[in-house]
Amino acid sequence: MAKHLTYDNRLDIEKYLKLGFSLSEISRKLNRHKSTISREISLRYTIDKRGCYGRSYNACIYRYNCDLTNICKENTCTSKYKFCRFCRYCNNDCQYFKEDYCQKLKSSPYVCNGCDNRNKCTLAKHYYSAKLSQKDYEGLLVESRVGIESSPEEIKRLDDIISPLVDNGQSVHHILANNKDTIMVSEKTIYKYIEIGALSVKNIDLPRKVRYRSRRRIQMGYKVDKKCLEGRKYDDFLKFIDENKDLSMVEMDTVEGKKGGKVLLTIHFVDTSFMLMFIRDTNDTKSVRECFKMIYDTVGPDYFKRLFPLILTDNGSEFSDPKSIETIQGTEKLTNIFYCYPYSAFQKPEVENNHELIRRVIPKGKSMDHLVQADITLLMSHVNSYIRKKLNDQSPYDSFSSRYGFKLINALGITRIDANDIILKPSLLK
Repeated sequence: MAKHLTYDNRLDIEKYLKLGFSLSEISRKLNRHKSTISREISLRYTIDKRGCYGRSYNACIYRYNCDLTNICKENTCTSKYKFCRFCRYCNNDCQYFKEDYCQKLKSSPYVCNGCDNRNKCTLAKHYYSAKLSQKDYEGLLVESRVGIESSPEEIKRLDDIISPLVDNGQSVHHILANNKDTIMVSEKTIYKYIEIGALSVKNIDLPRKVRYRSRRRIQMGYKVDKKCLEGRKYDDFLKFIDENKDLSMVEMDTVEGKKGGKVLLTIHFVDTSFMLMFIRDTNDTKSVRECFKMIYDTVGPDYFKRLFPLILTDNGSEFSDPKSIETIQGTEKLTNIFYCYPYSAFQKPEVENNHELIRRVIPKGKSMDHLVQADITLLMSHVNSYIRKKLNDQSPYDSFSSRYGFKLINALGITRIDANDIILKPSLLK
């Protein structure tokens, strides 16, 4: 069953109201909750002030006994009506007007569609119209989808990149093609931002304004490499580990703070529960690539291949340039990157569970803009010194160092924290 009422549902409501059905009867007919029908009628009825057949609209409580004449001082009106109560403008001009309300409208079904007296009543009437209700519903849908998903900080960052280049005479396509790892939105989205005035660039500043026809399909997200999933889907991952059972696995993800602010890149070694964390100013492919380039430059190609034989991550746009990580530099393939299916965080549970420890220190929605890598290194030291039951009450620090040595640990400045000195609360970074 559709979650929202359809046009056919609204036509049925209008029909049953006209036949005098109660809200309970209508709800049973449509197999909908009574409150849904009541809310639909209450929110979308229209008010009709046209009076009735042969009589003008008049909602004054004195309409039956009033003998006032020539209130509007119009001679034509005086010659046409003996008393002002017969004129449709009486209620607008009379100083003694006091509105009368139909008491039936205060109870179910709140409209006059099925009222037997509607053709004799001169009061304001409430009618439910399926056509008008559907039009109102569709307008509400459009209005709810209008706006910008990016935060003000993200819009400013995009503006700082795009506007100077447009001033130099570059097109949006040229700018995007040469900055695709820092501008993590599509070309169409940039034109949309320019069109609605979100950027300081205007249409007149563009060397050539491109018009896009409306598309039926909505593309979810923006990928640097749109073919990045080919041969890297979760089924390919399962096949790969079945053929290479002795390889250790690494899971990768992003931890967000305040929307549009700094983010964390988390790299989790499943066999040792050891996690690396890197603070990034923006959530783009360039910053991810720079983190892996830093690790590569620190430990060298052989140690890098030993650390990262296999990486599993999600479908975030920041991970959509796998070749730049797999090769780092040159043509030699150093690692293998695979992707979980969308909305399937359970396929990489280790890194997701370890995020719980990070959230104890950096609650969800809390800004990380004030943090630097030294703060994150301190957080890494405390998280990786926290003992785990799955490691036989060892810490990830001890497990990782005994398996891979201290080369990476020392290079990143991670230290072992005494068990009784570990802090996993926001006070750690204060």
